[in-house]
Amino acid sequence: MAAVVCVGAAAAGSLVLLRDGDDPAAPRALTSDEVNRLAVTRFLNYQAGGRAVTINVPNVAGGLVITASVDYRTHTGYGVVRGTGRDASSDGLIRWTDTTVLVHPMADPPAVAPASPPASGWHSRPLLTSGMTLDSALAIVLDLGSDRPDNAALLPQNGATWVGQEHVHGHRTDIMTGPRAQAESGAGAESGPDVPESGPDVPGGDSGTGTSQTVRYWIGSDGTMHRVEVDIASAPEPVVLDFDTRTYVPVQPLPEATPTP
Repeated sequence: MAAVVCVGAAAAGSLVLLRDGDDPAAPRALTSDEVNRLAVTRFLNYQAGGRAVTINVPNVAGGLVITASVDYRTHTGYGVVRGTGRDASSDGLIRWTDTTVLVHPMADPPAVAPASPPASGWHSRPLLTSGMTLDSALAIVLDLGSDRPDNAALLPQNGATWVGQEHVHGHRTDIMTGPRAQAESGAGAESGPDVPESGPDVPGGDSGTGTSQTVRYWIGSDGTMHRVEVDIASAPEPVVLDFDTRTYVPVQPLPEATPTP
């Protein structure tokens, strides 16, 4: 599936991050090396097979933290979900694909998901493509892997920008925004992950509703993706995805799920 990153028009100008020193870093065009690293970062996730990831999903009552593994060959995620600053009604195990979310409620979930998932107690529902921050975050994570590099020529044409540097989990990274989606013209295809907030069939989530998202990538010197931050219309703060927060554990096949009553 061709994919597009949607970035708010003013995002590159408003995001000012620090260099390794104290001076603010002014946004600028990507160098050829940075373009190439941004173009291959999703492909490297696919080549790795899977990545460990921590997903922070904000909401007005606190938020959710998902500690998971994502298999980029099968587009399947599996992990533990916990509520923060709110009740524990969402706590438990979670598994998801491009179309389905399965939850296994637990009063006291483990720190990490068991390598062999429970064979019963799962409840299934469709993954929603709009209006639900959790599902948008789950879909974005799955789309951060691709079986081919993105089109490097389209990235600078569509506004990809360098906005700063930062150390993430001991790695020095360059922070880059993706290009603005061009939903009507189709320009920008193959330039980054879809952001499925405004509708299932609109690249980048720009469906003419005035909704736009911002995507920022923290990318290492070898093109490895260390962090992704996404502005989603339904969330009060950005969704933050931190990679390699622990050792990746291969995702086992989905069990038979019990339909949600």
